[in-house]
Amino acid sequence: MRSFALVLTLLAQEIEHTKDSLDMVKANVAKKDAVLVDVREKSEWDAGHLEGAIFLPLTWLKAERDGEKFSEKLAEKLPAKKVLYIHCRAGVRSLTAAAILKKAGYEVRALKPGFEELKKSGLAEAKPER
Repeated sequence: MRSFALVLTLLAQEIEHTKDSLDMVKANVAKKDAVLVDVREKSEWDAGHLEGAIFLPLTWLKAERDGEKFSEKLAEKLPAKKVLYIHCRAGVRSLTAAAILKKAGYEVRALKPGFEELKKSGLAEAKPER
């Protein structure tokens, strides 16, 4: 467990925020070449999230990464052949999550802009569930 934490720390240091512009992010999502992955916690997600985003909290990723069938659980939640744009509230958790998902074989791009900035850029917020 400790060695994995060290590997994760080293991987996170290798991961940088994407250089993709927000216009490129929006275009890739619109063309369905990419998906948004929200790694915030449930209370943050429930307070508002982006339309079409996949909910995959960082705490779940950290807890499950060493477990059996982690790859299978991810495959149930994430598309295999698309770019995953990882976002959180302020861009910090996105780097850690991107490192975990990259190690699992996904093509990831951590976003520095957080949820509020992504909304201001024109990405639609999902309608509240009733």
